[in-house]
Amino acid sequence: MDVIHTAVWVSDLERTREFYIEGLGLTENWSFTADDGVENVYIGGENGEFQFKYDPAGGPDIDSGTMAHVAVGVDSTDETFERVLERADPPVQTEPTTMDEIGVRVAFIEDPDGYVVELVEELE
Repeated sequence: MDVIHTAVWVSDLERTREFYIEGLGLTENWSFTADDGVENVYIGGENGEFQFKYDPAGGPDIDSGTMAHVAVGVDSTDETFERVLERADPPVQTEPTTMDEIGVRVAFIEDPDGYVVELVEELE
């Protein structure tokens, strides 16, 4: 059994694309528009993806507080953190820090809709 993707509503599809593709370095894998007009864009990496749902007619209210955070594996927490800050200037929850006890370097930032994204770099 596998987790295939996580679907979340977004308020601005282009800002979301910029954050996750240009900022985090993920790839847009595919997209489609459903019969009801909702745009669905799948963005991910090697092991999974997000499904971003956008309704140009307005869609549901975004409540980013309903999800604690999502974690994204990165090659370098510091480089990714700086690249995102240069492009989007998102709110920062936690600056890059090393968690020696579990062998990772992490940072927490918010995406354009306020969803918290954890950047995780596995250390050797």
